[in-house]
Amino acid sequence: MAIIHRATLSPSKLQLIEKYLPVQPWFTQDGSAPPELLGAYRFDDPDGEVGLETHLVSQGGKIYQVPLSYRGSELPGAKDSLLGTMEHSVLGTRWVYDACADPVYVVALATAILTGQQEAEQFVDVDGVMEPRKSSVEVRGSGTPGSEVPALSPAAPITNDGVTSIDAGELTLLVNRVLDVGTQGSENSAALRGTGSLYGSWAGQETPVLLASLSQA
Repeated sequence: MAIIHRATLSPSKLQLIEKYLPVQPWFTQDGSAPPELLGAYRFDDPDGEVGLETHLVSQGGKIYQVPLSYRGSELPGAKDSLLGTMEHSVLGTRWVYDACADPVYVVALATAILTGQQEAEQFVDVDGVMEPRKSSVEVRGSGTPGSEVPALSPAAPITNDGVTSIDAGELTLLVNRVLDVGTQGSENSAALRGTGSLYGSWAGQETPVLLASLSQA
């Protein structure tokens, strides 16, 4: 369950993303219009310490996937993956990272894929009352509930050709940075290929699109 606070953010998430995207090798610069946020989905941190939110952004005719993690303190060894800090009017200073470098995100993504999880349920804290909010992006892993998730030791992510690879020991995760809306499928087709996958859909894109996948050593 993800709890969303009604808060003021400075800078905003989209402002951080707008600064981050142009310096990424997988981003195609197009000055015709600023990036447009299509939607986002969240995963849960079982310890409730790290916010995990993945944004889908459209710019120049392409759709980019930007996973972020929000922390209350710096993540050791992840300086190169820091987008910046933002001031949250409820939670205070938050360090915002490219989540592919955050071990909490890696475990959450692997768990979602292996166990067939969906995005986290979201609730908005309105004066102490938790009101449900529908996710703007719906995702589902290809796995089976109750499947075992091995202990993971993620190495630093490596990105080539728009795909970020994370060697996590027994698993290797692949996160698509540039989404191909033509790469569609189902949980069954992922199982036939012998890999685990995460598919997502959003407003205007009802057929699930491949977001991430994993292979087991």
